[in-house]
Amino acid sequence: MKQIVALCLFVLPALNINAQALKVDSLINILETEKLSSVKQLALYEEISRLCYGYNLEMGIEYSIKGLQLAEKEKDKRMTSIFNRFLGTIYYHKASVDTSRIYLEKSLKTAIEAKDESLQTSVYGSLGNLYRLKHDYQQALDYYMKSLSFHDIPTNPAHAGSLNNIAIIHRIQNNPDRAIYYFNQALEVSRQLNLKQQEMEVDYGLGTVYADIKDLVRAEESFKRTLAISREIGNKPYEIISMNSLATCFSISKNFGKALEYAQEGLTVAEEFGDPRHILGAYGSLADIYREMGKFKACEDLAMKAWMMDSTSVEEASYTAYTLTIANIYMGQKERAEYFLNKYYDIMKSGNEKSLHNSLADMEIKHETEKKELRITSLEKERQLYVWLVIAGAMFTLSLGVALWLKIRNSQKEKQLAASNAVQEGEMSERERIAGELHDRLLGTLSAVKSDFDNTDISNKLNDCIEEVRRISRNLMPLPLRNGIKTALEDFTAQFPNVRFHFFGQEKRIEKRIEFVLYCCANELVSNSIRHSGAKNINVQLVQGENHIALTVQDDGSGFDEKTVIKGVGLKSIQDRVASCSGKINIFSSPNKGTETIIEINT
Repeated sequence: MKQIVALCLFVLPALNINAQALKVDSLINILETEKLSSVKQLALYEEISRLCYGYNLEMGIEYSIKGLQLAEKEKDKRMTSIFNRFLGTIYYHKASVDTSRIYLEKSLKTAIEAKDESLQTSVYGSLGNLYRLKHDYQQALDYYMKSLSFHDIPTNPAHAGSLNNIAIIHRIQNNPDRAIYYFNQALEVSRQLNLKQQEMEVDYGLGTVYADIKDLVRAEESFKRTLAISREIGNKPYEIISMNSLATCFSISKNFGKALEYAQEGLTVAEEFGDPRHILGAYGSLADIYREMGKFKACEDLAMKAWMMDSTSVEEASYTAYTLTIANIYMGQKERAEYFLNKYYDIMKSGNEKSLHNSLADMEIKHETEKKELRITSLEKERQLYVWLVIAGAMFTLSLGVALWLKIRNSQKEKQLAASNAVQEGEMSERERIAGELHDRLLGTLSAVKSDFDNTDISNKLNDCIEEVRRISRNLMPLPLRNGIKTALEDFTAQFPNVRFHFFGQEKRIEKRIEFVLYCCANELVSNSIRHSGAKNINVQLVQGENHIALTVQDDGSGFDEKTVIKGVGLKSIQDRVASCSGKINIFSSPNKGTETIIEINT
């Protein structure tokens, strides 16, 4: 059976969804129509962000950012921490783990500066949840213990939350007895304090443990209690996962009617809520049920929807590939079954087999990693062969004509490479110079002029001008690139709701010119996918090894015929940039099947 996974959700108050929407509209109206002090505006932004978290993630991001900007302007450390935490939790639910970590770490920093122990407790707990998602359980436990250290009284909400989180760690590490012990302690405190949200989370955790040990009766009881509370308080994420979990339990019990009822309702709610991880889970639950029922065409259709959303992650994509393989075998579609079996093999092979039994963290390695390593190995062998041929040629004194031809050819290549490098260096230097001039001179001058025109239309126009100069400056030479290519790509991809960024390997600074080339290529490829392919999902992946780095941009857009497509200026620019770093670029595409571009550079 597919393992029932306990999703680690952040605890925030939730109301009935319709009531939330009405209240949010009312609060926004107050913001837009009434003249309010900064303190009242911040309070409204906080309440709107809190309410949006329960039903509209994009709106939550919009108003959290507005609140954050105002808090930073007012130098309010506490509110700055609160809005950073809101953004961290929202991006967590959008599966943007690295972006979530950046916001949560900012939140912790300002909470410590504000000396707000309550906020520090919350942020430590949120960071623990995040590292639990990343399968770094020791780091997660450290954060949970730090959260626990702020509350010595055993009957308060924070204490219940920490007990629940510790129970989850025991459950993940296959220690069901200790997990049940801590879950029951957390449940007792939650009920004493009438903490419905906390009680719901703990009940769900208990259900997952009982499901793990095949006690389906108790598992169903726990999941039904979770479902009832989630509907009572209007918490959509828990409503979705409770229904998916109940569907799995009923499917194992061969009660397919009930299983389909819960799974289909779970998918409907997931699509309304808009969290891609929950939609993937709902597709997976339905596909599992149809497979168990022997309805393999319906199983394949649902699994393909999941595959189009995620074809790279070890945890989700590997299981989807397995499901597609089984379905196609039973339908007699040999070639498709073989294709997805190979995909499953590639994905699983990309994990570190030696440590799979010791750490679940290695399960996050993407299926393309192994393929890229093989290609990089191949490039290294070609380079070694070239060196050997040159040495052998010198040793055996090749003919003067051949030696001269090689010399001329190599000289031409070196000149081309040197010219390309010079262009790249010149472009980068010029971008830095112009960006610096804009930021240091023009921006300072505009700001000085603005100070003479406060509370006037001219002041407002100067504000717009200043922001435009900042934008141009950032585009010319992105500030995040000063902190490395990983941070730069995280910042760039976070601008788009349908672009996900993944990083694997050893994070370290490399040659500045290579970082600049990779950033420009990623920018161009993502822009092409958005403008021309109609892609709904775009994956950007960066794999950094000891002596190499690989960038992959994959979309599920319209694709093209590699044999007939006319390469435009954008692609030519990318190829020239990669060539300037002695890199290699491969493009895989076909009509209606998306496009995958892989760039590999030795560092």
